[in-house]
Amino acid sequence: MDISTIWNGLIINPMVNTLLGIYAVLIRMFGPENMFGIAIIIFTILIRLVTYPLTMSQMKSARAMQDMQKSKKWQDIQKKYKDNREKLSQEQMALYKEMGISPFGSCLPTLIQFPLIIGLYQAIIRALAVTPSQLLDLANHIYPFINGAALIPLNNLFLWMNLSQPERLYIFGFGVPFLAILVVISTYIQSKLMTPPPQPGEQGAQMAQAMNLYMPFLMGWLAYSFPSGLALYFVTSNVVGIMQSAAMGKVNWRNLIPALPKGASPKTK
Repeated sequence: MDISTIWNGLIINPMVNTLLGIYAVLIRMFGPENMFGIAIIIFTILIRLVTYPLTMSQMKSARAMQDMQKSKKWQDIQKKYKDNREKLSQEQMALYKEMGISPFGSCLPTLIQFPLIIGLYQAIIRALAVTPSQLLDLANHIYPFINGAALIPLNNLFLWMNLSQPERLYIFGFGVPFLAILVVISTYIQSKLMTPPPQPGEQGAQMAQAMNLYMPFLMGWLAYSFPSGLALYFVTSNVVGIMQSAAMGKVNWRNLIPALPKGASPKTK
């Protein structure tokens, strides 16, 4: 069994059939207009529920890292070895082990979700098949109990978007990548709310800071370049993630507005 067969069996086929199953229920209830976009939104919520343990692990790791940085033991270590970076790093790793903290715990769950993002992209591309060869390929991914003949080709229009094409909202003749902008903003907000402020010299915190900086632009580029169905997934996932975390009281709202240094005044001369 090759990698392609395993990938299709574990990722692509379940995603394609879940999307088509949700779409089938929606068009039976409301008709086909705009329903595939709504199916993507519902599917996104399901993905969020499935990946909830990863999200919780990421948040717990970030919170544990923050607690360690505030601990007296870590502050004493920093003072003791402030002139010996090698020894400081060793003591830091020992403290991580003692407190059960993974220095990359706040980044690893995000990386694990990349296969889901890639799988979703491929699932949307296959589900929005239009040419005979694409329709034949889609038929090979549909489970027997899904009535594919009654569903395809899908109605790929949602609001102003063609979900099989990159999204542009035309205003006075200019194509504005509205969803891509929303993806950048919502990804940045989510990352800032869910991670503690980084401390200088912290290996894990530095990586988290880099991820928080580059991830929004990476997601924005994907939303700008690829079919708008993927951008719709990104925006929905970010909004649901923020709401989910806020409902549990697990977000750091102060992270959105950096604290002023002591003695600084917000007033300008």
